[in-house]
Parts: sequence; C-alpha cells; structure tokens
Amino acid sequence: MRYENLNALYHGSAGSRKYFLSQSVETQLKISQYGAYIHSAADLHAVTDAIKKYDRMIKISEMPFKRHP
Repeated sequence: MRYENLNALYHGSAGSRKYFLSQSVETQLKISQYGAYIHSAADLHAVTDAIKKYDRMIKISEMPFKRHP
C-alpha cells in the first residue's frame, strides 16, 4: 500500500511502525530526514539499508590504516 509520507506510513502500518521503532534513535532521526520520500514499507527498508551501509562505509573509512612491514 502506498502512503503519503513516512508519518502516514508510521500511523497506518503496524509492521512499519514496529520496524521503524526497532532502529536506533540515531537511525530513526536519519530516516526521518527522508520522510517525504518514503511511501511504502519497501521504501522504508531501502532507506534504512542505505543509511546503515553509508554509516558502515564512513566508520570503515575512519579506521586507522595499518601498514604491515
């Protein structure tokens, strides 16, 4: 089912609400920034996955580089 935005999805779909609330508060805030573009559970999952992948890439890029002799 297609919803107007994340807020409508959150209030209209118990499954999406449960999934959203299962994320960390930090991730919830990042997801909310894209709320106008989230119209379905599939959109919510895709945005969440993209955010988590991006955060992981940033974390890896900030790791110190170890050179082996």
